Amino acid sequence: MKPKFMLIDDSIIDLYINEKNIEKLEIDSDVTSYSNGISALEFFKKLDDKNNKQNGTIPDIILLDINMPKMNGFQFSNAFKKLDIAKEKNIQIFMLSASNNSKFIADAKSGKYCHGFIEKPLNTAKLNSILKTIRPYLNEDDFKGNEVNQEVIR
Repeated sequence: MKPKFMLIDDSIIDLYINEKNIEKLEIDSDVTSYSNGISALEFFKKLDDKNNKQNGTIPDIILLDINMPKMNGFQFSNAFKKLDIAKEKNIQIFMLSASNNSKFIADAKSGKYCHGFIEKPLNTAKLNSILKTIRPYLNEDDFKGNEVNQEVIR
């Protein structure tokens, strides 16, 4: 089963780099990107409204930037957890930030729908750790020799 990623980040450069890092994993995956939390939240609201939660575009993993204008990562997470789809599907959210602010890390870890904090920049080792955590049934061969390090997810 191929993992489906959703990237939410206001930095176009970070979105591009993260997409390329996912490609480097050399596993069959889908990636959808949003440049802000508001448009990503609208995507999920439309799925709720249409009652179409079997849609193949529903992500398994959301990589969510914390620092964004208009709607930051914590605001997105709080709004997302109120949606039916968040209650019905096992969508894993990992918050990302270039800051190693201990408050961000603590807040990210304490969120009900947040499964970890990852310090930017995202790389293939960090992505492999996420995949290993949520998809233990993936074969080691799927990782093409990339090291898996659980320490990168706090």
